[in-house]
Amino acid sequence: MITDRADPPPGDLLAQAVEGMDRPMFVLDGDWRFSYVNPAGAAVLGRTVGDLVGRGIWDEFPEAVGGPFQQLYTSVRLTGRSGRTEAWFGPLEKWFQADAFLTDAGLVVTYDDVTARRRAEEERTAAVAAREEAALRAADAAAAAELAGRHLMLLGDISQAMTSTLDTDEAVSRFARLVVPLLADWCLVSVVDPDGTRRDVGRAHSDPAMVEAMNRYADARVGTNLPSAPVPTALRSGRPVVIPQLTSAHVEQMVSNDAAREALAPLRPSAVATFPLLARGEQFGAITLVNGADRGPHTDVELRTAEVASRRAALALDNARLAAANQQVAERLQRSLLSPPVQLPHLETAVRYRAATRGVSIGGDWYDSILQPDGDMVLVIGDVMGHDIEAAAAMGQVKTLVRGIAFDRLEEPAGVLRRVDHALVGLAVPTMATALVCRVEHDGAGGRTLRWSSAGHPEPLMLTADGAVVDLTAPIGPPLGIGWRGPRADGATDLPDDATVLLFTDGLFERRGIPLDDGREQVRELLARFGDRPLEELCDRLLGVMLADGAEDDVAVLGLRTRAAAR
Repeated sequence: MITDRADPPPGDLLAQAVEGMDRPMFVLDGDWRFSYVNPAGAAVLGRTVGDLVGRGIWDEFPEAVGGPFQQLYTSVRLTGRSGRTEAWFGPLEKWFQADAFLTDAGLVVTYDDVTARRRAEEERTAAVAAREEAALRAADAAAAAELAGRHLMLLGDISQAMTSTLDTDEAVSRFARLVVPLLADWCLVSVVDPDGTRRDVGRAHSDPAMVEAMNRYADARVGTNLPSAPVPTALRSGRPVVIPQLTSAHVEQMVSNDAAREALAPLRPSAVATFPLLARGEQFGAITLVNGADRGPHTDVELRTAEVASRRAALALDNARLAAANQQVAERLQRSLLSPPVQLPHLETAVRYRAATRGVSIGGDWYDSILQPDGDMVLVIGDVMGHDIEAAAAMGQVKTLVRGIAFDRLEEPAGVLRRVDHALVGLAVPTMATALVCRVEHDGAGGRTLRWSSAGHPEPLMLTADGAVVDLTAPIGPPLGIGWRGPRADGATDLPDDATVLLFTDGLFERRGIPLDDGREQVRELLARFGDRPLEELCDRLLGVMLADGAEDDVAVLGLRTRAAAR
């Protein structure tokens, strides 16, 4: 007699047959209780026969409720058709394959621990997957290496092609032909001539059938680009402009008229990337890479290569221009003449300079700030006639005179201008200049006064803490360099905390075809709009808007912002 178990199901022959079975088995009655468990079955389940017989399967193994084993047993009992399942049983950390069929004695379940087989299969599958992944990685690495090699060769070809000619138009045409189709479906290269004119010179398309359409659009692009278009934006900011998914809204913001949009439509652009041609602080133009609808957005690798290529192209253009006209000395001269502004804890200053001469940062405008021995600050801004090397040389002499006299003579701005004018005539300096001298004076009670005088120069603007913009008006005297013997007048106003004073040359707002008052009013509006920004940002935004289409004349800007002083 078998111990540690209940009686087997009816039929001694059945009991004797299943008792010695190596395959685990149990029988469930109509109430889902174990009516029989063979020793092999109990061992696999980690129990004894006596632990299981007479007990409900779902009570003993609640983790199986709702799982594949319960679903199998229920289905066999309902349909009478035998079934099989193979599933992971978490509590025992084993895989089981279970076969179930219905008999008069109950629901008979035979099952096997197939964990070893499953793990072997998983290991084989993982090994195959690892081999496939390794092969895929090797293929990807080979493709990436090939692409990297092509990109490196492209960069080398660009350097060689562009440095072998001093003709700017030919150089950028070579660039466009080289980058298509490796980096884009088509390419336009814009150059900015010394007079500020922008031209789309380099042109190339991967599809010969689309070259004519590209040329039609390129011919119309310069005259129809809005300021928000990629090229004007890149030229202003000096940073790339990337549009991965070009929409109709983008086109509306780029192109100003229907004819240009109709010229663009056949090209079906879907992605645009524009890179400025920037080298040694100079803008020479911009490169526009365009993909059609079939190619989609530019990849990260293409964008990185394009950025490096744009820097190399810009450097090549710069070298060509420097070789044609040795302007590097003039650039250094200008930087040496424009000294950094004085900064005090309660008086913050910011300066900007933009020369009208393309390819060389030199001109006749200047700014200056001086801390006098008594602690007062003098601000100067001026404009020597002309914007070339001769104007810069004359500016250096005028600026030096103003600086020396303003520091040595602690007198009102009108007196400084009077002495400078007489010195220019007496020293036979062959130039004329406008200038504005401001003096920030501190009284003993902790107050501040701004005193200024103008020699033919535009009057400054002041933004107060409440947002009001005030024109600082006073009688304007004649320019310097004529030996004026008549009187010069000062203007004066209180200078409160958190006020912004803006000094500028006329190149900031003078434009052909635009009344001077309209240009100055635009400066007033921008000062009111951006006056709450940091002083450096205010100056950047001012130049970014006013000079969006380039500078027709030299431009100098000097900003002063007052803060509460330690009295």
